[in-house]
Amino acid sequence: MFDVRAADLRLLNSLTKYPSIATYHTLDPRDGGLTSPATVFPGEVVATEKVDGTNSRLVLLPDGSYLIGSREELLYAKGDLIGNPALGIVEQLKPVAAQLPAGDGIRVYYLELYGGKVGGAAKQYTRDPARFGWRLFDVADLTEWREPLTWSPARISAWRESGGQPWVPEDALVTLAASAGLELTPRLWHRPGAELPSAIEGMHELLTATLPATLVGLDGVSGRAEGLVLRAPDRSVIAKARFQDYERTLRRRR
Repeated sequence: MFDVRAADLRLLNSLTKYPSIATYHTLDPRDGGLTSPATVFPGEVVATEKVDGTNSRLVLLPDGSYLIGSREELLYAKGDLIGNPALGIVEQLKPVAAQLPAGDGIRVYYLELYGGKVGGAAKQYTRDPARFGWRLFDVADLTEWREPLTWSPARISAWRESGGQPWVPEDALVTLAASAGLELTPRLWHRPGAELPSAIEGMHELLTATLPATLVGLDGVSGRAEGLVLRAPDRSVIAKARFQDYERTLRRRR
């Protein structure tokens, strides 16, 4: 029987974090520029808008409780009198978490919270500092959670960063989001991975053609989009392509 009050929250936090996402072209740590090679997608690719906000998560637990977290830390548990107010995550997402059903395992909903006063890009989505939006982008279903919660922190981290989390595949994610009344980050196109550009210039052209402006503006604002997230339908490969990385790299080349 799962009991959140008896669980090791340090391990649960690590187990339910979203993994790091590599850039589509290799990011040079020395100067922040992009270099070859490009990420290889052996099969289909799903492109979604990369929303510039704060990565958030709703962790639904087998005992009927839930946790709300940012990417790095847990901020609130169901029933708490006080929650961490960081970036408005708890205030904005508590009503969402409260209406999601718990299951037999641990289900984690990953959302991007944006607008309001979330970072310097908030103005790209809204003129109102009190207005927030959020979009679901992935769900993990940890039906086998007992053993992982006995692992060391180092083992959990290595498991997470090497693709160990059991993702809900793309088609099932779309169905799940619709049944739960959750909006997804915009799905832009599906295409074979072999059709993705290998050159930096080619990916910049694809970004510009795909997203001339954000598709998730909140009050008529259609500001600048951050970029794309490219995913295999089963999440075996994930990469991001941001306008700022390509523009910086191409400026230096010129």
